[in-house]
Amino acid sequence: MRLRDVQRLELPPTADMHVHLRQDKVMELVVPQILKGGVDTVFVMPNLQPPITSVAQALEYQSALRSIEPRVHYLMSLYLHPSITPEVIAEAAAAGIAGVKMYPQGVTTNSESGVPADFLSAYSPVFAAMEEHDLVLNLHGEWPGPLPSEDISLEEAFLPELKKLHEKFPRLRCVLEHCSTAAALDAVRACGPSVAGTITAHHLYLTGDDSHTDPLAFCKPIPKKASDRDALIKAACSGDPKFFFGSDSAPHPLASKVVNGTTKAVPAGVFTQPFATQLVLLAFEEAIARGVLREDEVTQDQLERFLSRSSRRFYKLPVPDSPTATATDGQRRLKTIVLERKGETIPPSIRSADGAVEIGVSKAAAPVFSLSWLA
Repeated sequence: MRLRDVQRLELPPTADMHVHLRQDKVMELVVPQILKGGVDTVFVMPNLQPPITSVAQALEYQSALRSIEPRVHYLMSLYLHPSITPEVIAEAAAAGIAGVKMYPQGVTTNSESGVPADFLSAYSPVFAAMEEHDLVLNLHGEWPGPLPSEDISLEEAFLPELKKLHEKFPRLRCVLEHCSTAAALDAVRACGPSVAGTITAHHLYLTGDDSHTDPLAFCKPIPKKASDRDALIKAACSGDPKFFFGSDSAPHPLASKVVNGTTKAVPAGVFTQPFATQLVLLAFEEAIARGVLREDEVTQDQLERFLSRSSRRFYKLPVPDSPTATATDGQRRLKTIVLERKGETIPPSIRSADGAVEIGVSKAAAPVFSLSWLA
């Protein structure tokens, strides 16, 4: 398959294992965008205000999301917090909660209630319970304390903690979220099969220069060097089941993101939800044009693994082409996404019908595949 020459492509639905769907009016605008990006399954982040720290809150949030778009499968999570105990983990497992998200304190949006640097000892009983009940620990891998060196990034400073965590709890399924460096990829590879990593669409095309100059490209973790971006591209096309898609699509009102055209004092987050699948394909096309990927490295099988199959297997979900891939939670499912070149480009923003909420979209004006669904 020569991706740059492909005019029509059919794929199983994308599973997006890291999304921010927010609350209230922003939630009402963002949730209908999920299907537009070719996604039928999402792992929902719990860093709301206040954060989701109880099973009842998570189930209430899931119900609200389903009321907006019932055809999407919402995997829910809890926010790691002192109120999360082994007993809460047992309750969460019984209720079908998929995981617990660990935010280091103060490193990103709504992380003020996150964990301190000594999280491993502080939360060992919780991690043991998660291992016992087979819940996933989702790691925002940035170090919350002082950096040991100016030459090391916040994410790289966190990587030794991943190794310690895996050594202490080898059966605990862990996901290092939004990998942004070659070192992060190597750290995930060095662990056993219970450790995986998500890769966003925007880390496949942004570098630190973009993030520091374009408010709509400013995110945490900050994109790094071109060599890191290219390492992520190669991992996404490798077929390695340890790496799968998680968009980390993070909507913020456009007015809060564009402040005098700079990134100073703007919230961290890149919004890609309406074009989640399309932006991954565009990043692969750009990588081929740069000579980072060969044409034959982007195959139908590799696309399906990264976008859909590997994550579903890690989360122990049915894969789309299996006889059990129909709904297990009573929700109606869509079967196949169709991508066609029709001259579509990404709009600068989306807005609510009344104009009260507007959110800027990443990579505006870029040409992308048009996407539709086959039932």
